[in-house]
Amino acid sequence: MGKASKRKRKVSAPAAAKGPVKSAMAMVQSNPFEVKVNRQKFDILGRKTKNDVGLPGVSRSKAIKKRSQTLLKEYKGREKANVFKDKRFGEYNTKISPEEKMMRRFTLERQQNYGKKNIYNLNEEEELTHYGQSLAEIEKLNDIVDSDSDTEERGTLSAELTAAHFGGGGGLLRKKAPSGQEDAEEEKPKSRKQLIEEMIAKSKQEKQERQSRRESALELTEKLDNDWKEIQTLMARKPPKSERKDKEVEKPKPDEYDMIVRELGFEMKAKPSERMKTEEELAKEEQARLQKLEADRLRRMRGIDEQVNKKKPSHISADDLADGFILDKDDRHLLSYKDGKMNIENEEEEEKDEEEKDEEEEEQEDGKEDDENEEESGEESANEDEEEVAADSHSDLESDRESEEEAAGNKEQRKHKKSESESQNAEKLDPKMEAAKSELPYTFTVPESYETFKSLLAGRTIEQQLLILERTQKCNHPSLAAGNKEKLEKLFGFLLEYIGDLATLDLPELRTIDKLVLPLYNLCQMFPEAASDRMRFILRDAAHDMEEVVEVKGRAAFPGLDTLIYLKITSLLFPTSDFWHPVVTPAFIYMSQLLTKCRITTLQDVIKGLFICCLFLEYVSLSRRFVPELINFLLGVLHISLPKSQAQGYTIVHPFTPVGKNLELLLVCDKKDLESWQKQNLPLSIVTRLKETSRTEINHIRLSCLALCFDLIKKCAALYESLPSFHEIIHPVRVLLTQHLPVNDYPEQMQEWYQGALKELENKVKRYTPLICEKKKPVPLKQYTPRIVKVLEFGRTQGCSKKEQERKQLIRKHKRELKGAIREIRKDNQFLARTQLSEIMERDAARKRKVKELLGSLATQEGEWKAMKRKKGKN
Repeated sequence: MGKASKRKRKVSAPAAAKGPVKSAMAMVQSNPFEVKVNRQKFDILGRKTKNDVGLPGVSRSKAIKKRSQTLLKEYKGREKANVFKDKRFGEYNTKISPEEKMMRRFTLERQQNYGKKNIYNLNEEEELTHYGQSLAEIEKLNDIVDSDSDTEERGTLSAELTAAHFGGGGGLLRKKAPSGQEDAEEEKPKSRKQLIEEMIAKSKQEKQERQSRRESALELTEKLDNDWKEIQTLMARKPPKSERKDKEVEKPKPDEYDMIVRELGFEMKAKPSERMKTEEELAKEEQARLQKLEADRLRRMRGIDEQVNKKKPSHISADDLADGFILDKDDRHLLSYKDGKMNIENEEEEEKDEEEKDEEEEEQEDGKEDDENEEESGEESANEDEEEVAADSHSDLESDRESEEEAAGNKEQRKHKKSESESQNAEKLDPKMEAAKSELPYTFTVPESYETFKSLLAGRTIEQQLLILERTQKCNHPSLAAGNKEKLEKLFGFLLEYIGDLATLDLPELRTIDKLVLPLYNLCQMFPEAASDRMRFILRDAAHDMEEVVEVKGRAAFPGLDTLIYLKITSLLFPTSDFWHPVVTPAFIYMSQLLTKCRITTLQDVIKGLFICCLFLEYVSLSRRFVPELINFLLGVLHISLPKSQAQGYTIVHPFTPVGKNLELLLVCDKKDLESWQKQNLPLSIVTRLKETSRTEINHIRLSCLALCFDLIKKCAALYESLPSFHEIIHPVRVLLTQHLPVNDYPEQMQEWYQGALKELENKVKRYTPLICEKKKPVPLKQYTPRIVKVLEFGRTQGCSKKEQERKQLIRKHKRELKGAIREIRKDNQFLARTQLSEIMERDAARKRKVKELLGSLATQEGEWKAMKRKKGKN
């Protein structure tokens, strides 16, 4: 009894775990002293307060109840995948009465069935039939199959047969005779055997009649078909072929599109070609080709003939059995026909190829034998003489004295012929050796110093110099060896320095420089970083030299021709449209400094300045960047072409001066020179030979400079027309052209250039808005009415605007909501943890209870067994 009570108490322990919540709630509700009151220091109008008065545990019990209704249900149904949902009409609608629900469900069910049943019904009133019988009756499958009958009356049984098989035989005995014989045979009833014989005869007769009817039907059908064919020929008569040809309509010619489609169908399909080789593979092949050509050149230069290495056919004696003969090639040919005739062309071509090969082999062997004879000494051994005698006498058995004498004579003749051929070959090889020596080598190494590089190109033509640079680049490709990259980078620097030397000559070789730009560009594409460093170094030195001269003298002169060519090469090697470039940007700044800091004292300076202006337009042709130095220099060129009396009424910017000895530098007063002038291009080489030219040529050059200035003004107008302040920028140039320039004194061709530039300036439409002052609110008059300003909250929100207050309020709300969400998630996790713990405790308690019950039952069994054993022992 005690064990049972303990067991009961322990079983009720987990159930009691849920009890404290209810008892606590009851205690809280019954105890008024534990009511919590939240008091505020100040009463604020319009503020709503929550939870002024509350009981401890009430809110917690509500939260637990709410979670048990929502979260606990989700937790218990987490592993359940099926949900039972009643989808009957109006099941969850309380506004509809049960009678209306039933009526509505009934109508929906009828509608569904009606739609499925009559979806293919064409007409309900018509009854479909087959051979006069209703399809509904045929579907009942009431037909009786007659296996003995193959006729159309299949499935029908006669009354006699039915009575004989299904009537027990009595029907046959009771069968009446025909009406004509009734009276005569009434007294004589027929036996069963007679009746069966009559029935068989009757069935045979019926079968024969059916067969005859079928045959007659077939005959009638065939006759009808034949008659129909005769009638059909009359109805649709086809004319004969002779008449058809006369009346035949010309077929339309195929369209061009159809012809092209057919041609495309007969074209050969694309076949896979060899893959494209990589740059390394191409470089290796090119190097191998050049090395082979160089080896051939060296061989020709040394006088080594091509036929030296060729084999001479060895003599075969008559007694040779050709034991070592090996068939290297299968000479058998497949039989083929072409246009009905045997194809023999391939065989003839192959025979020719074989003959050519045999001739080449013979020439090679002859050359080898000649070499061997050259190496032989004057004294030869007797064995060698015997072998030669044996070879010349064509016999391996006879070796008498006569044959030896004949062999010696043949040997002397051959030596004499050989000496003659050697002299002839030497005469032939001399021009070949000279031609080989005069050829350029096919392989070059990169020079280690500039002097070596300069000596390599000295005295060569332009084509030879380009060929040397190309072969040097191919033989020293970076992919062929490890140090080739550094070597080619050096070659780029040597080539730049060589171009500078060509430009500084008394007669600059501008054509050679123009041709050398291509290998320079190839090297720049291979090594852009090294090329940019080298070019930037040259430009930095030039700018540094100019700054030093400006600091000492206050003004600088235009650089030499080499620097101008370097600026031109920069635009060819590097992109000039970038916003910033490590090479182009310094070159851009250097050119702008040249146009502003270099004084214009001679005609050479004007030509160099105009060349820099042309470079500026080339640099900004894509980016359309505005260059004020360009406009100022063109304005100055127009200024120095005016006489002193008209050079007033406008402003001039440095390096040009309104007054000075260089004012009329481009002014031409000689009328003969004005009339004889024709427009010509100004080459850069003219800068070095101005001192040697005559006065007429100098005047022509001055007019050409002025024409070039007009052309540059026209190009600037087309380039900068989209700028908002274009008309303000170009206004001084327009004023000078229209008001100060003596146009009537210029030749007609110059006047055409002038009119073209002026027309280009005047045709541009204004594309800018006029400058106006910014609109401001009018200042109000002072009034004595009070200004109402909203008082902002003090504390943390002091000094904030309205937008800032709203922003901070949103931030506070967000923080509060975030904290509340985190708190609720934490409480949900705690609730789930308590639920899981209670489930584990229940499972553990149930397991312990079962274990104790099993142990108790085992203990009772053991006690009973021991008691029985004691009783048996006593007995």
